[in-house]
Amino acid sequence: MPGHGLARPRGRRPFRPGPKTARIPAFRVFSLDQSMRNSLAQLTCCLLALMAVERAQATNVLFSTPLGDFEVELLEEEAPQTVQNFLNYVRDGDYEDSFVSRSVSNFVIQGGGFTLSGDTLANVPTDPPVPNEPGVSNLRGTLAMAKRSGDPNSATSQWFVNVVDNTFLDEAEEGFTVFGRVLGDGMAVVDAINDLPTRNVNNIPGLAETPLRNLVTGQPLTADNFVFTEITEVTDPPPAAPVDFEINPGVNDAWFSPATAGQGFFFTVYPDAGQFFLSWFTYDTERPDASVTAMLGEPGHRWITAIGPIDGNQVTLSATLTSGGIFDASEPAVSNEVDYGTIVVTFQDCDTAVISYDFPDAGVMGEVTVERVVKDNIVLCEALQPMDEEG
Repeated sequence: MPGHGLARPRGRRPFRPGPKTARIPAFRVFSLDQSMRNSLAQLTCCLLALMAVERAQATNVLFSTPLGDFEVELLEEEAPQTVQNFLNYVRDGDYEDSFVSRSVSNFVIQGGGFTLSGDTLANVPTDPPVPNEPGVSNLRGTLAMAKRSGDPNSATSQWFVNVVDNTFLDEAEEGFTVFGRVLGDGMAVVDAINDLPTRNVNNIPGLAETPLRNLVTGQPLTADNFVFTEITEVTDPPPAAPVDFEINPGVNDAWFSPATAGQGFFFTVYPDAGQFFLSWFTYDTERPDASVTAMLGEPGHRWITAIGPIDGNQVTLSATLTSGGIFDASEPAVSNEVDYGTIVVTFQDCDTAVISYDFPDAGVMGEVTVERVVKDNIVLCEALQPMDEEG
């Protein structure tokens, strides 16, 4: 079409025998207006925002883009058929030359539907639809499958990453299947893609909100403008190095997650009892207006506490959720939900720990790496480490 220099989609290679077809309808994820999205976001506790790092014995895939790479852990136990379906596309090379075809600010980025080779657009050839496997919540950083409106079992090749907590997708169309989680600081890449300007490419359904980079006014689009996604399977991740570390009172401190603003932790060790206490809280990253009343139980002010026995460099804790209440007032009463879930803290050294969490009632689980807010107690922690036989 004039002004774009790109041909309309067609099959990018000869038809091959089997169930795959060369044409698919444009799948879309539901959109809400901003006010509805904000209301839904208020219902989602910031504390349960997805934070993930690589976990052992999980199948991971790497998304390589011009804006950087991000790795995704696939949830084989929670969505086994969807994971296998996605890996089939990866292993068959069907995502070769594919790109991010849709981006909606503060909602999702979406891909897996179109390819671009030279100046020719094509549809990704598709396998038969995969059965819907909802269950894991569509929180920020989760990877999920797109599908047709009105057909909950119509997902094929198109995927999307939730840029914010889109919990309404857990119920819409009988639920959108989450089958992966972005690891580490990978959401910085996703956010960068989501921040790009979008254009309608050739008035093609499914390409009305395509994120594009390096745009030059008056120049036709080229392959350099698109955000390609090379998707590869991560094989044989290196085993974690053995850790010779014992938890001691030197870890008593305030800790935080550098990758997630507004998350904080307090650690307290009781050496005589062999117990470890953790409190996990959220906080404002910008000072609120002076007229705002601080309330416990609001999405930005919720606490989880946990306690459990020390075992070398690791503790397994039983969590309690505390919510409700107002500062300096007896009403409304504070609510405590015991046995809310499990938290495991594994220390790598005196300044690095990994917190794994599983909150079944909320339907969320994941891991987050934390470090100290200040480094003053590192010296004490190191001094309290047991000496080896040669020391």
